[in-house]
Amino acid sequence: MQSTRKCTSGSTSASTTLAGRPPPSRQRYANRFSANCWTTTGSQRTQCSRFVSRCSSRNFLASYLFCVITGSLQGPYSVYRLQLYCESCQRFLADRFVVGSCPVEGCGNDTARGDQCDRCGRLLNSTELIDPRCKVCEGIPIVRDTDHLFLELPLLKEQLEKYIDEASATGSWSQNAVRITDAWLKEGLRPRCITRDLKWGVPVPHEKYKDKVFYVWFDAPIGYISITACYTPEWEKWWKNPENVELYQFMGKDNVPFHTVMFPSALLGTGENWTLMKNISVTEYLNYESGKFSKTKGIGVFGNDAKATNIPADVWRYYLLSNRPEASDAVFTWGGLQIKHNNELLKNLGNFIYRVLSFIAKPEGAGYGSIIPEAPNADIHPLSQSLAETVGNLIQQYIDAMDKVKLKQGLKIAMAISSEGNAYLQESQFWKLYKQDPASCTTVMKTSVGVVYLLACLLEPFMPSFSKDVCHQLLNYLHSGNVYMQIYNVLFSGPGLATAESLSE
Repeated sequence: MQSTRKCTSGSTSASTTLAGRPPPSRQRYANRFSANCWTTTGSQRTQCSRFVSRCSSRNFLASYLFCVITGSLQGPYSVYRLQLYCESCQRFLADRFVVGSCPVEGCGNDTARGDQCDRCGRLLNSTELIDPRCKVCEGIPIVRDTDHLFLELPLLKEQLEKYIDEASATGSWSQNAVRITDAWLKEGLRPRCITRDLKWGVPVPHEKYKDKVFYVWFDAPIGYISITACYTPEWEKWWKNPENVELYQFMGKDNVPFHTVMFPSALLGTGENWTLMKNISVTEYLNYESGKFSKTKGIGVFGNDAKATNIPADVWRYYLLSNRPEASDAVFTWGGLQIKHNNELLKNLGNFIYRVLSFIAKPEGAGYGSIIPEAPNADIHPLSQSLAETVGNLIQQYIDAMDKVKLKQGLKIAMAISSEGNAYLQESQFWKLYKQDPASCTTVMKTSVGVVYLLACLLEPFMPSFSKDVCHQLLNYLHSGNVYMQIYNVLFSGPGLATAESLSE
């Protein structure tokens, strides 16, 4: 059986298991690296040119994309596009530098951008905005004619809709991705401008358009390909291998049309055997306390702020993933972070692991001298068998959730296994069994160590440092007679949060 590789990407991510090395069969939750795909590097320019020129050998579809370069009236065509120009700034305004009222009836957003309204999700042209203004100087721009290139998306309507119908079903697209894509298609596909009058970006390789660059949402997805080509010359094993590679993408809902309509259309238009996106996981908005995140206004907590708190990275990961806005908007609150940390990471997960490992670490006569005990009668121990059945069902639910990219649900299920472990310890009363029924006590402790290891595996996609340290302890410390609860230094040492010392008191 051939292995199926998973390549994950979002606005700025792709899989690290590349370099032409076949990953393990059905490797699921690969590590990822981040890089800026909106690049003007040689690799990106090469890929953009190759992306277009390779279509020249085909008839209609070849003309369709090759005309981006030639300016032919077939396929993408050269047309005069009205664009906003700021006389004060003396430049054509990039989409992000134009704000105004959304023209969609009933929307009412007066801060829509020049290419998209974040409230209703409608893709726009800047000239469609009502009362547009320059975001830089607040001046009122004027309209000027400018020559641009357009992709005629309507010509790929049939192929695109077939792809969307199949991929959204087999790939279990998130409901918000399906809803946004369907709404966009129902409005009718229109030619989409793919160039801009800007100085920064990937230049259009044609003399007539030498002063223009490609629209960022036309060339940026091609960056997923070019960044792979930077990593390995065998990039086609990933991007032109749909039979054996599954492409997963993660993003906020405002970027959905660019990845479910624009980019697939461009790939389909080449007529080549590209690896098209199978699954897309889309989040709603994460708000901050009682308002919205705003870096320009200094509202919210960002990467540098999170680092400055000295709260361990895995605590941040846990809170954000357990609060992931998969179906509706979510809110970040400092109080919520503290509650999640103390009630779930400490009292549930931390408590279970500490009770198990610290008891085994006690010297003989009070524990097992840091040696995991044997448990020859585990298969006939009723309480352990009941736990095994419960945990087995939860593991299957976890696998199903992760396969459908229900990350929040997967994390919740993993933590439910920790809760079952705590209940198992409490019901067994292992501290009494140690003297009264040594055989049953070894069964309980050996089983509990197995649950600790299981949790390290299941939580690795969410809290990698935590999982690494748990496995390190199990493989090294428990056999060296020097067990120290170092895992608490990973999760529970942030300022204002419970510490290792307070746990061990």
